[in-house]
Amino acid sequence: MATNKQIAENVLKAVGGKENVQQVTHCMTRLRFTLKDDTIPDKEEVKKISGVMSVVVSGGQFQVVIGQNVPKVYDELCALGNFEKKPGIDEDLDKPKEKLTVKSFFGNILNGVSGCMTPLIPLLLVAGLLKMVPALFGQGVLNILSPDSDLYTLFTFLGDAGFYFLPIAIGYTGAKKFGATPILGILLGSMLIHPTFVALAGAEGASFTVFGIPCALHNYSSTIVPMLLATWAMSYIERFFKKYIPDFLSTVFTPLLTILVMIPLTFCFFGPVGYWIGDLVGALLNGLHDVAGPIGFALVTALWSLLLACGMHLVLITMAFVNIMESGSDNFVLAASGLTAFATYGVLLGGFIKAKKKETKAEIGTYFIANFLGGVGEPALYGFILKYKKPLLAQIIGGFAGGLVGGIAGVTVYQLAPAMNFLNFLGYVGGSVNNVVWAAIAAAVALIVGCVATILIGFDEDAD
Repeated sequence: MATNKQIAENVLKAVGGKENVQQVTHCMTRLRFTLKDDTIPDKEEVKKISGVMSVVVSGGQFQVVIGQNVPKVYDELCALGNFEKKPGIDEDLDKPKEKLTVKSFFGNILNGVSGCMTPLIPLLLVAGLLKMVPALFGQGVLNILSPDSDLYTLFTFLGDAGFYFLPIAIGYTGAKKFGATPILGILLGSMLIHPTFVALAGAEGASFTVFGIPCALHNYSSTIVPMLLATWAMSYIERFFKKYIPDFLSTVFTPLLTILVMIPLTFCFFGPVGYWIGDLVGALLNGLHDVAGPIGFALVTALWSLLLACGMHLVLITMAFVNIMESGSDNFVLAASGLTAFATYGVLLGGFIKAKKKETKAEIGTYFIANFLGGVGEPALYGFILKYKKPLLAQIIGGFAGGLVGGIAGVTVYQLAPAMNFLNFLGYVGGSVNNVVWAAIAAAVALIVGCVATILIGFDEDAD
């Protein structure tokens, strides 16, 4: 196995050397290059480099899938090419301007949403775990904690806090993503969920104006779309004032005038529009589920890894994310895709059993640990399932079987998964005991069928 430095050297050479690299950053498993000439690297040749799992070209980036050791390879790469280091979650690359098309338009929207939400993952994971305590140990499941106990109350409001104050958190990440001042985003989000405004929104027959403009009253706690729109607009407003206000006055008047302009825009336009979009997303997903039924549920579970590999999952996951944040549950996309992980575990177990070579068993074992415990699925996807091709069929079969059981039973996700590993199952906790039981049965079916299918179908260990 090549060392991290050797991987960095070989990849850098393959993409045309440091002279061809405009910028490079990394995410959890990939090196993400913005190249001056993206015709230089040969995808198939890069895939053959020891330590490289796959190559993806998306959004103007040449992405090299490395795996969990990507931060170390990135450090070596930056040292070799004297590149500026960027944080792993920073996707704000200076990309070349692309011609505006329908595809690029919606791609930019999804990239914007992703860029705002990705930094919030630690917040959502912790809040989700805290909310699991009363959901799991309270009435309806284990019945250990009384709803009147201090511990139940403590974990309830601690978990709720992470979701209730989302407009403030998105005010920060949204402003940072779109190039506005983060602290102004925080201020704008705080205004949107101030107790006085929340009380007005909850008062029957109440009316309110902002600078004389009629304002639709909504409770924006736990919402994400209104602040995504507001921070995007604020970035342009702030840049306008920075451009035309003299430097010696800018410190005071740029933030003041920016907020004064954004107050009516947010309360009277972006807030209500974002609230409406959230309701529309929920209606679309629920309608899609009603039309597709259990078969549609099973197809999402079966094909989720393919959608993920092609980047086609973003539309569905974004819609589902908005839906669960604003309605409190999801019985389609998140519920279905959550079972895909268990089909993957089964495929990896089956591959480990079926493999004859020690090195193949070691690789599959590493992928299983990375996925099951670490929640990193790309090594398994690119290093085993797509590499050997036949395991993909086994995963589709396992996913469809588990998804069909889950779809017929109507399993529902009530929490954003606290992790993308085996704890993903805790997302099904929060409703009835039957929901948890049927989710466990569906997960077991996906795992067992995926394992057996892999053993029966087999795979060629000598395949490239």
